[in-house]
Amino acid sequence: MNQYYEAILQIRPEKKEILDFIKEHLNKRKNVFISKTIYHKTGSDIYLSSQKFTKSLGNQLKKRFKGELKITRSLYGISKKTGKTVYRLTVLFRLKKPL
Repeated sequence: MNQYYEAILQIRPEKKEILDFIKEHLNKRKNVFISKTIYHKTGSDIYLSSQKFTKSLGNQLKKRFKGELKITRSLYGISKKTGKTVYRLTVLFRLKKPL
């Protein structure tokens, strides 16, 4: 299994409908893959290979399921080839609680 990832998509709380939506969009993109998935009691973390795809998927989740979206990045290191700083993206999607 490949451990490479550029972004983490955090789903809180985990719902089957949301995971099916994510898998459906992943099947359309052949160049994006899931490195690993970690399940927590509050939800799940999905490690993906593309920052751009993860960001757009987060926006689509927000539109479709009416939730809260937070996008943060953390410094990962400096590229040996280019000398530029490399960041990893974290996209948190949290469903709104019903009133």
